[in-house]
Amino acid sequence: MKVVAFNGSPHGEGASYKGIVTVTSELEKEGIVSEILHIGDKNIQGCVACQSCYKTRRCKFDDIVNQCAEKLEKADGIILASPVYYGGIAGNFKCFLDRLFYSGPKLTHKAGVAIATVRRTGGIGVFHQLSNYLTLAGVIVSPTVYWNVLHGNNANEAGEDAEGLYTLRTVGRNMAWLLKTLELGSKSIPLPPEEPRIRTNFIR
Repeated sequence: MKVVAFNGSPHGEGASYKGIVTVTSELEKEGIVSEILHIGDKNIQGCVACQSCYKTRRCKFDDIVNQCAEKLEKADGIILASPVYYGGIAGNFKCFLDRLFYSGPKLTHKAGVAIATVRRTGGIGVFHQLSNYLTLAGVIVSPTVYWNVLHGNNANEAGEDAEGLYTLRTVGRNMAWLLKTLELGSKSIPLPPEEPRIRTNFIR
């Protein structure tokens, strides 16, 4: 089994990376491979709502977004990690996530984890924003014991957040269990049937 983790911080080995590694270390103990992709330092075009991906299932801007979509299609799980920027997801990462999830790689019934890192406050808001991408894509979010928020302005400070690290270790172990449960269940229990998507606008 394999999990793909996306680091939304422009600092490749900062607090967000520390959070990801804390989770993936628990996965590796259970024989689950992980790949960490650094997104936050890339220059990424935002979504322009052209809707061409409705037909092609690929974003018209053929860059790292489509490359990552292909990796996700083959993966069993996904981790999203972002620092807090003005109470929200880091800018480049938000552009990446909007295009990645809107263009529609099939993620239904994969396992997922969201992680927010923050110097002081705003972490829960970013955790919820990241979780929205997962749940709206049909990802099964791994159970946790607290919000997956790690405090620290850099990796060293984050390494001193004992409760944050405990929370991430716990969610990592839970994700490993969830991945194995999903794999076992898929062999004996068929996935629920999909109904064609219904979309309505409030103004006719």
